[in-house]
Amino acid sequence: MSFEDEESFEHTLLVVREVSVFKIPPRSTSGGYKCGEWLQSDKIWSGRLRVVSCRDRCEIRLEDPNSGDLFAACFVHPGQRESAVESVLDSSRYFVLRIEDGTGKHAFVGLGFAERNEAFDFNVALSDHEKYVKREHDKEAGETSDDSYIDIHPVVNQRLKEGETIRINVKNKPSGGTGMLSAAGLSGGPSGNGKAITLGIVPPPTGARKIMSPLPPPPNDPAAARMTSASHDVILKGPKENPRRSPDPFSDMSQLE
Repeated sequence: MSFEDEESFEHTLLVVREVSVFKIPPRSTSGGYKCGEWLQSDKIWSGRLRVVSCRDRCEIRLEDPNSGDLFAACFVHPGQRESAVESVLDSSRYFVLRIEDGTGKHAFVGLGFAERNEAFDFNVALSDHEKYVKREHDKEAGETSDDSYIDIHPVVNQRLKEGETIRINVKNKPSGGTGMLSAAGLSGGPSGNGKAITLGIVPPPTGARKIMSPLPPPPNDPAAARMTSASHDVILKGPKENPRRSPDPFSDMSQLE
């Protein structure tokens, strides 16, 4: 709902049963207010607080809890929250309100909450109203821009007329070998010149192996010493000659007669 739909549209954002209002001294420095300077004797009123959203304006109303009579009101206009509601420097439960009587006169009073969570809800209610106002302004700005927009590009009808068809040409992939072998050019199928490609396979190594000579025995080995002496004896002795054999090869030919 926009602001111009109903001028009397109101929405209650927060109700606090009991708050306290204090008479505060003038601001001493430009730093801000301190609630420690407000004495308990400066309390001038206590009653109910209501935060009401009225179109683009938020009202903080201080009312009598029994009769509902209005004691004072603080008007928060768009973009002027800091000038209407100000937090004190030494507490999170106290604020300074700029109240108005409707005739242009205003005054500053202190506002105190009994609980910390009530002061937190008070800040949240003011923030929700600011978000609501911003959202409504953005919505109105969007509607205005849509009305003033003129599309100079006509819509083109992309639908097929009766009897029209769409023809799509799809290239066939070659029927050669697939996979890693064909990608590397090693497939067994026919090549480009019509000849079959044969794969050369390296034959396995021959079964003949070189006989490795045994390692020499370690020095001062008794078994190696015995084997060495035995081989020397065999070489020195040699085969025995037959003493009966005659040096003349024709000596036994008499038996042939």
